[in-house]
Amino acid sequence: MQHFPRWHVLFVMLKNYLKVAFRNLWKNKGFSFINIAGLAIGMASAILILLWMQNEISYDDFHAKRDRIYEVWNRATFSGALHCWNTTPKVLAAAMQRDLPEVEHTVRADWAGNHLLSLGEKRLMIRGQAVDSDFLDVFSFPMIEGDMRTALNDGHSIVLTQKLAKSLFGNQDAMGKIIKIDDKGNYQVTGVLRDLPNNTRFDFQYLVPWTFVRREGNDDPWWGNNSTRTYVLLKPNTTVASINQKMLTYKLRYDSSEKHWEMFLYPMSRWRLYSRFEGQAETGGRIVFVRLFGIVAAFILLIACINFMNLSTARSEKRAKEVGIRKVVGAPRSGLVGQFIGESVLLSFLAALLAIGIVLISLPGFNDLTSKHLFVPFGSVWFWAGAVVFILFTGLLAGSYPAFFLASFQPVKVLKGTFKAANALVTPRKVLVVLQFTFAIILIICTIIVKQQIDHARDRESGYDQGNLIFHMLSGDLSKNYELVRQDLLRSGAAVAVCKTSAPLTQNWSDTWGYVWTGKDPNDKTDFLNFCADRGLVATTGLQLAEGRDFDPDAYPTDSSGIILNESAVKAMHFKKPIGQIITDDTIRYHVIGVVRDFIIESPYSPIRPMVVKGTHGGWFQTMHIRLNSKNLIQDNLKKAQAIFKRYNPDYPFEYHFIDEDYSAKFDDEKRTGTLAGLFAALTVFISCLGLFGLATYMAENRVKEIGVRKVLGASITGIATLLSKDFLKLVLVSFVIAAPVAWLAMYKWLQDYDYRVKIQWWVFALAAGLSVGIAIITVSFQAVRAALANPAKSLRSE
Repeated sequence: MQHFPRWHVLFVMLKNYLKVAFRNLWKNKGFSFINIAGLAIGMASAILILLWMQNEISYDDFHAKRDRIYEVWNRATFSGALHCWNTTPKVLAAAMQRDLPEVEHTVRADWAGNHLLSLGEKRLMIRGQAVDSDFLDVFSFPMIEGDMRTALNDGHSIVLTQKLAKSLFGNQDAMGKIIKIDDKGNYQVTGVLRDLPNNTRFDFQYLVPWTFVRREGNDDPWWGNNSTRTYVLLKPNTTVASINQKMLTYKLRYDSSEKHWEMFLYPMSRWRLYSRFEGQAETGGRIVFVRLFGIVAAFILLIACINFMNLSTARSEKRAKEVGIRKVVGAPRSGLVGQFIGESVLLSFLAALLAIGIVLISLPGFNDLTSKHLFVPFGSVWFWAGAVVFILFTGLLAGSYPAFFLASFQPVKVLKGTFKAANALVTPRKVLVVLQFTFAIILIICTIIVKQQIDHARDRESGYDQGNLIFHMLSGDLSKNYELVRQDLLRSGAAVAVCKTSAPLTQNWSDTWGYVWTGKDPNDKTDFLNFCADRGLVATTGLQLAEGRDFDPDAYPTDSSGIILNESAVKAMHFKKPIGQIITDDTIRYHVIGVVRDFIIESPYSPIRPMVVKGTHGGWFQTMHIRLNSKNLIQDNLKKAQAIFKRYNPDYPFEYHFIDEDYSAKFDDEKRTGTLAGLFAALTVFISCLGLFGLATYMAENRVKEIGVRKVLGASITGIATLLSKDFLKLVLVSFVIAAPVAWLAMYKWLQDYDYRVKIQWWVFALAAGLSVGIAIITVSFQAVRAALANPAKSLRSE
């Protein structure tokens, strides 16, 4: 007798298993397609979500000294509540470097804003940051050219990103070249950085030394001005707990007026995902969405695997004789389990190939939706290792139950023909269908409520007229030529009103608790939004006056020290008659000339905070608002405005922004959440329906003779279709009963993050139930009606 090596036996057995697997796939092409398509869509969805999660989790993890980098945060009580925030006094960095031996470096990063970079005829408005000279030593932004330790030492040096260097210099070497920034002076290129990755909190295309802030007149020695971010690199082996103990009372060394003001260091590893506080407690942040997306990915993949399980077990009778014969000829149960799991892994591999194709096709759209630049890292060994694990895991998850189920058949019953699949009240297959639709219905309900919340906030009265209103930054010569620009805009007919302000009407750039008024409680720490405006604020923006009047220095010269309050500020100051009241800010005395109705400047989901709008005395101005003439076409108005801006500010581009578009951007995060929830809900429903369609098809095949007999005995098509569909509809209704309370609880908790929120209404659940039942009916009824319409003579011929 010839003896073959063990490896040869294993090879032949594996070859045989593959042949059987491919024959089964080809023989049952319809079921194979449903299995592979469902699994591929589930895997593609999971891969996209995992790419997004990896991007979020890996934020700023490329910095070599990441474990020793911290950000300084403040903690203090205002308006009766404890607040935490991450802007600090500009003088803090130097003080900490001097006072605390545990600190290796302190660096500041201040938003330098959009400035005009000029090189010959090239002029670009580019966002940059002003930083301390040790910034590139603390943070590991890869430098292509230059020395990171000395690149920012000179007060007139500038470090560019690779993209900006190419925009300015093309293929020429940028090092040593001179760039002009605004009219503030010439800066020499001393370094070129690789373009910033898409998963960093920093957003700049150039870096300039901190002296730039000083030249702009924005540096100050005040401990009460929290306007910049301060980063700390601790020395090795320093415990953050020891230095945080010192930081609790650190500000009192320099500002004894703030008795209950604390500072603390917050680690870099938690900036992106956890920097949300309620009181002193860290209460999450984006990590909530990361976990939620992880759960969604797991469930979508699970639903795809459930399809495989259901279809495999539903077709069990087709393979029962194969299992019986294999057992009779001596196949062990472990061998059968291995065979069926192997088939599952093969199917998983084929689905993975299709899933990669789906991912590559859908990735550009997914990037637009999530505002990211995700990509599939084909060049990474870790990606391929993860792909193998992912395929094996999916194959094992999908194939384990069917493998053990099929391998458990008793050969005697199978070969005698007495084997029959169980039709119990509760079976694993029914449980799996219920689980599928439970998750789908949860997502449907969540999608509806998220959309309701967005619409609820969007319908909230903004408090001003957004139509035909634009704003433009006071860049270059616009500040000194503002009055000439204003007059020309009005004379040209392009605008009906113009006003300059400290910030766009849709953005809060400043707040303070330092206002003093008659009757103020010494312990009152109410935080007021701080805004500045000149003549025509109400006329330009469409704010609604409740009392008093608009700024009008021509008729009332003292309006330069006038103040307009919103209604919330009147309540906070407890004014019964606000007009004429005196309010002091530092040494400047202001008088109230008007009250406007509350308007939304921050989040439309939050309560409106008290706000003070100061006149030109002591104010600062960075923006101008223009009310375009509604009698003209918008394009004509903008064309006239552009010509006027070019006349008075020739070196700078005309970069305007519509207020309504800026306001609409406040809903972007929620709209993105709603769109993703809707997308995942649709995918989940689609995958579930694929499985439902497959089960309905197999059910119709198995009951073909029963249907024939019923038709011969006079059963109607409607009656037969109802008979075949009702079992599935029962499962969908059970799914709804489970899903409804889970969805309500999830949405109730989500809505608690919004002060201005919608109420969860009963009709949302009724709509979700109707949709899920309707989708199930459409999916199942096609096969049910088709089976009912079949000629009974054909199905009963063999009888």
